[in-house]
Amino acid sequence: MVDNVYTNKDMLAWLEKFSDKMDVSPEKIKILNICTKKKNVLPTIETHKRVMIFANETYQDILFEFWEAGFGEYDIWLGEGECGEADITHTKVKDVLNRKIQCPTVIFIVNENTRESYRVGIKNEFFSAGTVRYVGNEIRAVIMSMLATDVQDTICIVSGESIVVETAIAASEGTVIAVEKDKGSMRTMRDNVGQFGVHNVEIIPNLSSENLSRLPVPRLAFIVATSELEDDIKNLLSRNPKMQFLIYTLEFDILTDIKNIFEKYNITKTGAVQISISKTDKNSVLVTEPSPWIVSGEVE
Repeated sequence: MVDNVYTNKDMLAWLEKFSDKMDVSPEKIKILNICTKKKNVLPTIETHKRVMIFANETYQDILFEFWEAGFGEYDIWLGEGECGEADITHTKVKDVLNRKIQCPTVIFIVNENTRESYRVGIKNEFFSAGTVRYVGNEIRAVIMSMLATDVQDTICIVSGESIVVETAIAASEGTVIAVEKDKGSMRTMRDNVGQFGVHNVEIIPNLSSENLSRLPVPRLAFIVATSELEDDIKNLLSRNPKMQFLIYTLEFDILTDIKNIFEKYNITKTGAVQISISKTDKNSVLVTEPSPWIVSGEVE
């Protein structure tokens, strides 16, 4: 172990130890090393039965975060330092919620009842109640399909708070750049990042070259269109001349203007989809939700 960071050799030793201890194949254990890079710990635990986490003092309160996320009854094993020298403690998360991580620590957390599946279209009631009006979860599921997010993707999302959360879960080893242009939406975005434990989200107030230059180059941008749409597209193309775009709008005036903006910036590979969702309310009355247009485009 180098100072307070686990090496590959250390991690393999711990993996072998817990694999033997649990009598389970190593391939059934999900490994996260959060000593050197931000990772989405809570979503990973929610979608894997067995997770081994290599942590250090950077995440002192992570055990409390587990309890706060509802993992209190999960079995947890804790071992500090190097594999051959460490004593392992086995308990429940609820019994160690006040314990601080103050040195390199291996955390092995198990819940055999976990469904190992990724959730698409998270219901709106699970998001932070703030100044944001969220898109319907069925529509968000379609948008997520259109984004086609890779696990190591970098995606920029402008004013799409719930889309940010789901994209950050999908791009668990990548980066999501969340652009929130007003203070209320930014507060709500920060609340959602904490609530869902998505640590790969970078929140910025605008698309200035100064803000974009310090972040990874995005492959794709999802933009909830406003009167600033052209400026947003121009700024993003200055960062990535081959940027792909998905533009979301409910406004006819903006919809008709998108074609002109795309042509001006040589975005010629385009398409458009309208999403319409109807469902029954509590009185069994059929209700139609607002039907947004999603316009796609990329520079050929």
